[in-house]
Amino acid sequence: MDLKDQLKNLFPEHKEIEETVKEASNIWLQEEPILCKYEKRKGKPITILDGYTGATKDFKILAKEIKTILSVGGSFKDDKIIIQGDFRDRIMSILKDKGFKVKRVGG
Repeated sequence: MDLKDQLKNLFPEHKEIEETVKEASNIWLQEEPILCKYEKRKGKPITILDGYTGATKDFKILAKEIKTILSVGGSFKDDKIIIQGDFRDRIMSILKDKGFKVKRVGG
């Protein structure tokens, strides 16, 4: 007897509700490329993504997805995504897989 059967025995009037999962794939795609820059601040490397022209909410969702995939910290300030570490190549491949045009700026 699995867990669902046990729950049905305990709560016979309960009706099962199907949960829908929201996907964040409805992000605005733009004509101009997103700029992927590398900088050092206080001696530590960071990657900056700039040039997104869509909604700020969508850009925040994108920032969270990138930080989760890379398992790194970062922030969203002044319409820029700041990722801790030098992850330009990996970030560019993630963005290209999502359908964005990406341009590498600097070294």
